[in-house]
Amino acid sequence: MMTRPQQGRTHRLTRPSIAIAAAVAVTAGVVAAAPDAKTAEPTPKLSLIAASTSVTLDSWKDDPGVYLDLGTYLTSENGAFELKVTRKSYKDPVVATQVLRNGKKTTNKALPAGLVKDFSGLPGFAQVSVTDAAGKTVLKQTEAFCPNNASGRIRPDAPAQSKYPQSCPVNPFTLGSVWGVENGWASNTYAGYYAKPVQLAAGTYTAKISVTKKYRDLFGIANKPQTVKVTVRERSWEEEEGSGSAARSAAPRSAKSAAGTQGHAGHGGHEGHQRAADAPAASAHAAHGAPARPEAPAARTTGAAPTFNVGHGPYPPAPPALPWALKKESLQRQAFSAAKVGDRPGQTDGSRQAPGAKANAKRPTGKATVPDVPKPDLRSLPAYGITVSDGYEDVPGKDYLAFSANVWNAGPAKLVVDGFRSPGKELMDAYQYFYDAKGKQVGYTPTGTMEWDPRPGHEHWHFTDFASYRLLKADKKESVRSGKEAFCLANTDAVDYTVKNANWHPGNTDLSTACGQENSISVREVLDVGSGDTYTQDLPGQSFDITGLPNGTYYIQVLANPENRLKETNHKNNSALRKVVLGGKKGARTVQVPAHDLVNAN
Repeated sequence: MMTRPQQGRTHRLTRPSIAIAAAVAVTAGVVAAAPDAKTAEPTPKLSLIAASTSVTLDSWKDDPGVYLDLGTYLTSENGAFELKVTRKSYKDPVVATQVLRNGKKTTNKALPAGLVKDFSGLPGFAQVSVTDAAGKTVLKQTEAFCPNNASGRIRPDAPAQSKYPQSCPVNPFTLGSVWGVENGWASNTYAGYYAKPVQLAAGTYTAKISVTKKYRDLFGIANKPQTVKVTVRERSWEEEEGSGSAARSAAPRSAKSAAGTQGHAGHGGHEGHQRAADAPAASAHAAHGAPARPEAPAARTTGAAPTFNVGHGPYPPAPPALPWALKKESLQRQAFSAAKVGDRPGQTDGSRQAPGAKANAKRPTGKATVPDVPKPDLRSLPAYGITVSDGYEDVPGKDYLAFSANVWNAGPAKLVVDGFRSPGKELMDAYQYFYDAKGKQVGYTPTGTMEWDPRPGHEHWHFTDFASYRLLKADKKESVRSGKEAFCLANTDAVDYTVKNANWHPGNTDLSTACGQENSISVREVLDVGSGDTYTQDLPGQSFDITGLPNGTYYIQVLANPENRLKETNHKNNSALRKVVLGGKKGARTVQVPAHDLVNAN
């Protein structure tokens, strides 16, 4: 996980880093009350287990470091292990509650204040100690645990599917999340893509993994450490290149090394320039309009969770989330060897299916109506990932303020927009659809158009007037407007899964299927309840030209549904502001990003 910038720090984006800049939430501690002993309910029985007594991990010569996926899992019996994590606003700390279910009765148990500080998981959950062949301790560290990590059943009578989300969100402006290990399931304790690699030379080691005392006491987990034999082997990417396609598909590349190959496409739209050299390598995924992503920085046998936080940009996905066959290691190895890793149409991380919803075969007929049924509530998150860059050789002499933005749906109904193309026309006619409580379509209304965006990094159909970006002066009057007002809708981020009707398993979580192709006759774009759509700062349109602006205080405004063309429950909560302070000189501009209430992420 990337480190967060300090408050007031000056940020300047370099060419290699523009494709991988990200922010991590920082919030204050938890305020919660101790549970009443009289209301205590039977709690799930949690245990730490190891899927195997030995693992083999790879260290790559061109990017040394070992991702410490040791195959340990937290199991839940006698009921599901469920946590609800929320904050009322960005001025309030994160609060975590354990949800205990006993038949139809539900009891909430407040967790201790300060236990969690963000939405990425339980910090300091696992203790890992590694000794070498001589018995010398070479590594000792604690790791966070996301209960929504890759998981699998541990007994045949367990529920066939887990009801819990597939990742813990890391968007700095997340508002609510649900974490859980299903009854009769086990969830990997490894932090996956968000873990840092450790330095271990090739050789044999012994790893001891245990749950730290504070969590053992809190959740009644027995103190039974697991021991795993570890073999670290050194491999070379160049050697793999000569050993066949199968080996190449298995060899991981790190986010750092792969991201360096991603070009900067962020300013081509300012002057109508496009750089073919900046387009990523062709792939099945790129054909659907999203940049090709490098393989995940972890071995294929990882149990790391997928993530919705990839956004519309070249961030790599999390490692594949394949369940472990806990008692059948031979089947486990077969499953991993057969797994195909990477992005492709309908598949976002090597395991999780994310098909885009199909549009209606024909455009609607009859009278357009807006019935009195639940509607979506679009809201904007404050901008983040804020950086300054020049125009490079694309647009020399220019300075740009780049940023990431997210518009999300607070519900209680999903946003469904279909685009229909008349033969020979460049634009699609767009319609918003409405549904009753049983999911039956009961109305529709025209809501603008969709347009094809041919720029590298997009190359899909955008719904126009979904949101707009403006840079406001200190008096909050408009100064500069971004040219971007069209978007492809995808559920990239789990912003608040505690709102009414939140869908914990949304479709079209990635661009591989969500936004159509140039020759599409119709497209359906959906923003589900609880999810948001992130556009990262490396994409065309995600920046302001600040070349001629004086230094001083400004506000980045993200405005959802700017023309009120979409029907929603509330049009008064569509704007979000983020304060920035511009400095420096032309060609070397800087930006300071103060904390937004309790969230100190640039």
